[in-house]
Amino acid sequence: MRILIYGLNYAPEVTGVGKYTAEMAEGLAARGHEVRVVCAPPYYPQWQVHEGWRAWQYRRESAHGVRVRRAPLWVPARPGGAKRILHLASFALTSLPLLLREAFWRPHIVMPIAPTLLCAPGALLLARAAGARAWLHIQDFEVDAAFELGLLEGGDTAKAARAARGFERALLRRFDMVSSISPRMVERAIGKGVDSSRAACVPNWVDTNAIYPLPQPSTFRKRLGIPAANTVVLYSGNMGAKQGIDILADVATALAARRDISFVFCGDGAAKRDLVARCASLPNCHVLPLQPVALLNELLNVADIHVLPQRADAADLVMPSKLTGMLASGRAVVAMARPGTSLHEVVSDHGIVVPPEDGAALAGAIAALAGDPARRAALGRAARRYAQQNLSPESIFGALEARMAALAGVPAIARVQGAEAPRAAKSGNAAAGAAGAASVKETGGPPLPEVERSDV
Repeated sequence: MRILIYGLNYAPEVTGVGKYTAEMAEGLAARGHEVRVVCAPPYYPQWQVHEGWRAWQYRRESAHGVRVRRAPLWVPARPGGAKRILHLASFALTSLPLLLREAFWRPHIVMPIAPTLLCAPGALLLARAAGARAWLHIQDFEVDAAFELGLLEGGDTAKAARAARGFERALLRRFDMVSSISPRMVERAIGKGVDSSRAACVPNWVDTNAIYPLPQPSTFRKRLGIPAANTVVLYSGNMGAKQGIDILADVATALAARRDISFVFCGDGAAKRDLVARCASLPNCHVLPLQPVALLNELLNVADIHVLPQRADAADLVMPSKLTGMLASGRAVVAMARPGTSLHEVVSDHGIVVPPEDGAALAGAIAALAGDPARRAALGRAARRYAQQNLSPESIFGALEARMAALAGVPAIARVQGAEAPRAAKSGNAAAGAAGAASVKETGGPPLPEVERSDV
């Protein structure tokens, strides 16, 4: 098949959507398909175009069997409100010439990645012009997040929300397939007007050969000067508005008297500055920048407890992309989630769940686990088993390939023996993951073919 993936974020971004878009593209290319990508220069999560790249430059490259074309975009230093919309719109506009060029390639599948939904109209036009099928894959429900999490403020927000949601519903109904990364997020898409026969769950994945429990203490413990007997609580990932990062400082402050508990916060994002300021006087806290991919497994293994904060109003607007790496590392996980959400369903059987935004409950769960190494070990083993059994890149990509082939009306290509493994099979990042089922799951319509099973 000829598959065009169209999204804002891509490698070498090492967190969130860019990581998974790159791994999907490379995974499909490794299975013998022609894959092209239209994306922006890397800028996330620092909100600054990476060194060696230019914001206002068109660029082409090839990596891991994927042809990549990059379009310019405007990156605000402090995103928010109208600036965020202009940021997204800039890429949607500058990428249109690249889409027009790809129409002559005549792809079988055109897959825009949300965010950003502003790219969806261009993707639909390209698909119709090229006779392709249009498949929208949703990593975040950005419209709901923008208004429910207060990312857009000022003006008549109620009127703007109605208009944005109307625009979103109209677009979603026009795609041949709409997928998202958890069953609850798929249900949300159906609630927005997507027919259940055109809805599918494509969970994010993790390579458990790259992320695994180390038999010895992580080198980060010595590097940070953390005593061998201390319990380490790790948050690694994006530090943005959706994550509820501020509660980590509350919990670290509440447990400051516990000299046997150390906190390590690693990542970057819009909320990091405030977190650093609040933790500056706390002797139990260590704040690190994003770490190189090669150090991901060492980083995740510094944890005795992984902590996953979540705002109450986030619900199933997003599925935290760092969760799969936490699970694969074989360490205990404490997450904030409401009953009935996908996050709660995954973690409750393999970790501890406390209510969102309840700092006292989070601090209590951490303190209890710090004093119970046997329970930490049991939870870590359960988390590792879940990752091994349910988050295989091979099974997810195989089922995705089969569904794409059925949608496009072309035969799927058998796995090429000895083909280069996707990035997910070789490395991770410092904020990997999101959880879901073992393969692409349909919410409606005929079942997918069975597929053999062969990251932060």
